[in-house]
Amino acid sequence: MNAVTRHEARGVSLWHAVSRDRRQRSPIQGEIDVDLAIVGGGFSGLSTALHAAGKGLSVAVLEAEIIAWGATGRNAGFIVPNFAKMDPDNILAHLGLERGERLIDFAAGSADLVFDLIRRHGIDCDAVQNGWIQPAHSAAAFEKVKSRAGQWARRGRPAVTLDRRDVGALTGARGYVGGWMDRSGGVLNPVAYACGLADAAEKAGARIFERTRVASIDRVADGWSLKTPSGSVRAGKVLVATNAYGGSLNPLLQRTYIPLKVFQIATMPLPREVRTRLLPGGQGVGDTRRNLFTFRFDAENRLISGGMHILNAGADTRVPRAIWRRLARHLDLPDLPPLAYGWSGMAAVEPDFLPHLLDLGPGLIAGRACNGRGIAMTTAMGKVLADWAAGTKARDLPLPFGLPAPIPFHALLRHAPNMLLGWSMLRDRLDETR
Repeated sequence: MNAVTRHEARGVSLWHAVSRDRRQRSPIQGEIDVDLAIVGGGFSGLSTALHAAGKGLSVAVLEAEIIAWGATGRNAGFIVPNFAKMDPDNILAHLGLERGERLIDFAAGSADLVFDLIRRHGIDCDAVQNGWIQPAHSAAAFEKVKSRAGQWARRGRPAVTLDRRDVGALTGARGYVGGWMDRSGGVLNPVAYACGLADAAEKAGARIFERTRVASIDRVADGWSLKTPSGSVRAGKVLVATNAYGGSLNPLLQRTYIPLKVFQIATMPLPREVRTRLLPGGQGVGDTRRNLFTFRFDAENRLISGGMHILNAGADTRVPRAIWRRLARHLDLPDLPPLAYGWSGMAAVEPDFLPHLLDLGPGLIAGRACNGRGIAMTTAMGKVLADWAAGTKARDLPLPFGLPAPIPFHALLRHAPNMLLGWSMLRDRLDETR
């Protein structure tokens, strides 16, 4: 098998490469005054802009590169309306009854919000809401996912437990003990979705500037002043929505999360006869392995998967090929089409894997809601942040809110996910053997 095609060395996200008729937006020029300034043109910033403009607020989005340049345009396009590590019972124990229930409700409706926005604004992004599936790689993992599905189902969510045959029929993958599915989840083209949010936000009155890197955010008498190389913004309130792409804008923020570099690949399109065996319903899959195995198809029948790396040297070439080989092995595809695209992106992972709002000053907030659940959570976060921009106190929002808390020994712990990957892979194999 030959895994390589001419696209691999480019490092270009599939989604950016196939984006259709992306409209260029100019950098800011001169000085403007707005109610809300948003730093970052990803899902959270664009969703906030759309919902805030819909409330009648004047909004400016300042993106250092182009719309969806960061993690927004570098993920796999999964819509997952639950938490990466915690289930509802854990959330209640962690946050207490009142705040826990509000956060659970926030997450529960996040996928439905995404697909509702797509329908309402006519966003062409190859969206499919046929569910998100989590197969269990071991008997112990199956017990956990049965409990997870039950907790969400008791809250009225469309969550169902799957036995071994169900998982095989829905995914076409062998070797899983069972699993569960949230039928409200799905997949989409994340760059096309982000561009659709941007268009909708502008129609609502928001102003979006590309190639506009914010150099500083300074307190002034009536709010905040944001300086860029080509202009400035005075704003009553400011949202920092840069996820792991904030650079040196606020060094303190960089020490409050673990930066996680994740690689994604897309193959050349699969033959129709193979495509009908794998994911005939078009769902997305992310299993229970510590070394997470994911797969889905795009609208052109390219098979998409992701993974991490242990050693950084040569990772941009080595890791996509390793993911391609893993994909062929796990899905019994000895004739898997060659690798067409390989790319990577940075995600911000919180110590508790939950979304957070960080208090950076009066009317200045940073929002992070990725943690492997980026599209659904960040879209929903934008909706509640629009309430904050319109006057709701941040502490009354359904997301955890507080001062930035730098992670102790951050310089060392930021490398932990990669350093522990080999051990995680060994534990996965031991689980499957048992």
